[in-house]
Amino acid sequence: MKMNLRFMANRHALPPIKSIFLFSALSASLVAPLSVYADAFGVTTISVDVGRLATAISAAKPKAGLTLRDAVELTLERNPELAAFAKEMRALEGATLQAGLLRNPEVSVNVENAGNVSKLQGDVNSVESVTKEVTQQTTTIRIGQLLELGGKRAARVQAALVGEQLAGIDYEFRRVELIARVANVFTEVIAGQERLKLAEETRRLAQQVVDIVTRRVQAGKVPPIEETRARVGLSSTNIEFEQAQRDLMSARKRLALLWDSAAPQFEQALGSLEISVAPPDFEALQQRVLENPLALRALKNIEHRKALLQVEQTRRIPNLTVSAGAVNYALLGGNTAIVNVMIPLPLFDRNQGNIKEAHQRVSKAEDEQEAMVLRLRTELAQSYEAMSAAWNEIGILRDEILPGARSAFDVTRRGYELGKFGLLEMLDAQRILFQNQLLYVRALASYQRLVNDIERLIAAPLESVTLPSHR
Repeated sequence: MKMNLRFMANRHALPPIKSIFLFSALSASLVAPLSVYADAFGVTTISVDVGRLATAISAAKPKAGLTLRDAVELTLERNPELAAFAKEMRALEGATLQAGLLRNPEVSVNVENAGNVSKLQGDVNSVESVTKEVTQQTTTIRIGQLLELGGKRAARVQAALVGEQLAGIDYEFRRVELIARVANVFTEVIAGQERLKLAEETRRLAQQVVDIVTRRVQAGKVPPIEETRARVGLSSTNIEFEQAQRDLMSARKRLALLWDSAAPQFEQALGSLEISVAPPDFEALQQRVLENPLALRALKNIEHRKALLQVEQTRRIPNLTVSAGAVNYALLGGNTAIVNVMIPLPLFDRNQGNIKEAHQRVSKAEDEQEAMVLRLRTELAQSYEAMSAAWNEIGILRDEILPGARSAFDVTRRGYELGKFGLLEMLDAQRILFQNQLLYVRALASYQRLVNDIERLIAAPLESVTLPSHR
């Protein structure tokens, strides 16, 4: 059973990363039933509200065992970094709303010759009367509305919608990255548990060696110096055991910090480092790397830049301002209706500079998209070569080195008891066995991390890639 992706559902194990990207398929609200996705993988499970499940998990203190699914649920529920991206998405929803709003109408009131409201007396044709009539108070009230021409509002809304979609891809990318980080730290915890078991087993074997040497010293068959050497070896295994404990404690704390917990609230991580999936064909992986959220984001960024270019192009067309109102004459007591239409003449500024800038940014986005694909393929090639090397190393250690080292240690220990081998040969065989067992655990953990990394790059389970290159 493979550690990072296998969980029990009615005694059936999920294959690697299926469970991880099962969570990537969940909605942003994290309440989609898991059965929808489990059916797609042929796994029996139960519909679960992830938020309530995370709360239930956190309530069980301490938890006997923690699966990768538990760790992912807690992290998606509580990680502040992911929460910040979700709030950015909601903020851009407001920007989209604002982009579609119409301009507010404007009201203006203008009073000229204020205070000259005395009535005309005497001859209305006299010079004095005419002067008063000319300088009488006039009050002008206008209501104006800016009319955007050329599809400006529709272009703004489209650009805002694409920006909102871009933020959604950023959020999904951060979720995938966060889940991959959880898987890697979870792998470290499992590897730490295996190293601790190995250190404990090595200490037990070293104690057996000390007991054998002590009996031979007491029987007078070997000098006491051999017992001293054996106890030195035992002390070294005690140091290795304490170091393994510290490393495991550190990994457990790093895992708990991913969901903002000050201390681990679980007794052990449940999983195994044993692998069952060989590296698939590299060409098939290269095709799938285009499904990575970063690659999708680069494509969406081109679309966003084109939408912004459209916004700038619509600004070449001037807007029309229409206003209407009335003028009141205080002395004559009459009102006059007025209408005003104003449009700028695009003689000098036709938004040429902004349009040129937007064109160049579209071209830049296209170059960035090509660079992103190249970067992802480069990372994939490096991870694939390292994974293939780790796969070969695991095979050699499992099939050749470890059986030989175990056999050599058993033979030398038995031979030492019979007096056919010296202490140095037995201690050397014990050291070689321990070192190769440790190398095997490290190789398994390294392979698992590389699998996590490749699944992050292709945004899919490794089993979904056909045409395996190894058997």
